[in-house]
Amino acid sequence: MHKKEKDIIYGRHPVVDAIEAGVSLDKVIFQQGVRGPLEKEIRQLTKAANIPLQIAPKERMNRLVRANHQGIIALIAPIPFYRIMDVLPTIYERSETPLVVMLDGVTDVRNLGAIARTAEVCGAHALIVPLKGTAQINADAMKTSAGALAKIPVCREPSLVKAVDFLQQSGLSVMASSLKADKSIHQLDWTLPLGLIVGSEGEGISTAMEKAADELFIIPQQGTTDSLNVSVATGMILYECMRQRHLL
Repeated sequence: MHKKEKDIIYGRHPVVDAIEAGVSLDKVIFQQGVRGPLEKEIRQLTKAANIPLQIAPKERMNRLVRANHQGIIALIAPIPFYRIMDVLPTIYERSETPLVVMLDGVTDVRNLGAIARTAEVCGAHALIVPLKGTAQINADAMKTSAGALAKIPVCREPSLVKAVDFLQQSGLSVMASSLKADKSIHQLDWTLPLGLIVGSEGEGISTAMEKAADELFIIPQQGTTDSLNVSVATGMILYECMRQRHLL
């Protein structure tokens, strides 16, 4: 199945020009086995521009583009991406108490879209996603978010652990949802400047993120199912945050 032509840029010069012009790109796909100056240039450009670079076989690339792609394809993102270091100061400038949601290992596009929708409704200021290993923000994610992904800044970060450190250095407490936690969601103060980490229902958050967080908490449950869907769990957490902040 081919993506719409308007969503794809291909060929060496068009892709390089798009990166240098600051076009918001979901990722750049480079042909497996291609070596030389072009590979080096693309690796440097994508790293500098914080754009995911994926290596793929020629056959897969030919399925995306029938024309001569010269071994390089860029997928245009439907939204702009930000860095949290640029977004956070503007929150403080508005004299608001920061609330950002970090997605660790959330790979389902509908979960990502649903989280964005709830985050925007509950007053979160930004989403933070990793550069790699996260759901693609595509038409399905946009539809599930009901437009929220176009309203709430999405910050794409090379390292979530470093992003946590930046938040902590900027005065935020970072809390992580974990089945290993002893404290309940209701025992925590959600009125503080906060970073919230949520992970996939299968694996949860990574060990590195658990260690980086200031506090771990659990959502109490009475049934026997191991865990909640991540978008549902995030909605419950954000509602508790909104309830405490606005005394609902």
